[in-house]
Amino acid sequence: MNALVALCHFCELHGPRTLFCTEAVHPPSPSPPQPGLAFLGDMDREGDREGEGLTMRANSSATQRADMCEVRFKRSGCRSLHQHPRQPQLFSVVRQACVRSLSCEVCPGREGPIFFGDEQHGFVFSHTFFIKDSLARGFQRWYSIVMVAMDRIYLINSWPFLLRHLKLTIQSLQSTALKVFDSEQGVCPQRAVRMNSAFSPAVFPHQRSGNAARSLPSLTQHPNLWASLHASFSWLLKACGSRLTEKLLEGAPTEDTLVLIERQTEQEEEMNAEGVVCKVQSESTQARGPSWTKFRSLRHLRQVLGCADFRQLAWHVLMGNQVIWRGLDHGLIQSAFNVLKALLPVGCVRVVAYSSHYEEAYRCNFLGLSPDVQIPAHVTSSEFTVLVDVLNVEQGGVCDDNILSLYHFNISSANTQPTDKGPTLLNKIEVALANENLSVDVVSHCLLCLKEEWMNKVKVLFKFSKVDGRGREDTQKVLALLGATGPGEEDNVRLLKFWMTGLSKTYKSHLMTAVRGGERTPSQ
Repeated sequence: MNALVALCHFCELHGPRTLFCTEAVHPPSPSPPQPGLAFLGDMDREGDREGEGLTMRANSSATQRADMCEVRFKRSGCRSLHQHPRQPQLFSVVRQACVRSLSCEVCPGREGPIFFGDEQHGFVFSHTFFIKDSLARGFQRWYSIVMVAMDRIYLINSWPFLLRHLKLTIQSLQSTALKVFDSEQGVCPQRAVRMNSAFSPAVFPHQRSGNAARSLPSLTQHPNLWASLHASFSWLLKACGSRLTEKLLEGAPTEDTLVLIERQTEQEEEMNAEGVVCKVQSESTQARGPSWTKFRSLRHLRQVLGCADFRQLAWHVLMGNQVIWRGLDHGLIQSAFNVLKALLPVGCVRVVAYSSHYEEAYRCNFLGLSPDVQIPAHVTSSEFTVLVDVLNVEQGGVCDDNILSLYHFNISSANTQPTDKGPTLLNKIEVALANENLSVDVVSHCLLCLKEEWMNKVKVLFKFSKVDGRGREDTQKVLALLGATGPGEEDNVRLLKFWMTGLSKTYKSHLMTAVRGGERTPSQ
């Protein structure tokens, strides 16, 4: 990732300072300098930069300040091994990010994440935090971890990821320093010492045994702290750079793409709030039958169930009714859901692949159950539910690669409405599936185009009825214009209303913002 991570500290003597810096190292030049000379050169550069930045001067000389903010690497409060970027042009960028993160660009409470920056000096994700120190003013020191990058969009999209992992690093530092703080306070409580001693600003640092700028390794009693931070920051740069990839899209992103992005963001936020939970259900509920007992495509499912049963099942899927499969072969049920959910927009799909108890329809519209699960009576008698019982067939020792030789499928529903008229989308899908001249890949692309066509109709209807608040008569005219009237009109309307629930939050927010901003056409 083209970014840089730095640990910054507000020194009581020198102000905001960059303590530690991790950046991507590019291939070396043809004639690299000798290691010994390079180390000395770095030492000289760090010495030249010692006086740069904000300085809070007390009534003492430069020699006294140097003595108090020790210059030995492991004990210095303002130094470390990788203090500044390798490239000189990045020094001012990181320096400015450091100063702003510890002065003006802070969130309420002075602890937490914030984003700032511009095109000229780069964009910064900053997380400020306090570390306990028994010898510091207020018994704590102020630090920040900043990530600097020129790509604003990439950095913003990485916010949940960066926040989650930087919080782990910060919490580890704080908990370790708190243990050291409690140990030191138990030996010599500094609050009582300060209250019982005469206060003088000029000699205040000396009253704390000359340790006005204790280093972070000293505060945490972690001798290998810089190595640990370097490993953590290096992993963060690598992981953050590989988690997001650019894809070439022709035209605007589809609703499915937007919904997938939103779901990924929500999952990352949940992981950040609750921690990572290992879900082993999918591994423990693998198919118990042969590996070939799977539905490979919609056409294969139609061939196995038969045209009439497939149409009934697909009709319930498109109407948004709950589809329940009950059987012993988990893998078979999972494969059925995988092919059936291709009929719907991603935002309309809610799957519980396999459960030991019934789940309500508001939680899932695809539900897999074990054979011994009893379904409530109000569900089996509902016209908004369809049940597929997968029954094992006695083979008599004969092995066959035909699913029908292993299972019998019993489809039942309390729905009395005919499913042979509509919706129009289902009629077109069945025509494509019945055409043997079309390959499975061609049928998949055909289905994708049909879904996109009807999703565009959903957008028009949503804008017209929900956002603009038009009446029933006007809505009927729009339905006629969209080709949703005529044979199967009732099914078409039900489909459009169900698919509205699958619209992305991004699209809905965009529409509402446009309306509030007065961006309506004159006819509206």
